[in-house]
Amino acid sequence: MKYVMEKVHGAYEVVSEWADAKVAMVVALGTAAATGAHAAVDPGVSTAITTAGTDAATVGGLVLTAIVGIFAFQLIRRALR
Repeated sequence: MKYVMEKVHGAYEVVSEWADAKVAMVVALGTAAATGAHAAVDPGVSTAITTAGTDAATVGGLVLTAIVGIFAFQLIRRALR
């Protein structure tokens, strides 16, 4: 079980770093778009920001689901002892 927990924690760290990078990109692009409010924004940029936000939310949901699943598995194991 310890091996599985280590692997899940490692995967969580990788996903967390990836999601943090996506969020930072969204914040930077959002700030840049807000400061140039009078400039025309390319629709591709708007789509990229939306996609990055959706990706970050999806990854966050998957990580949360994995954590809840592991917690439930541990509770079941304790109950069966």
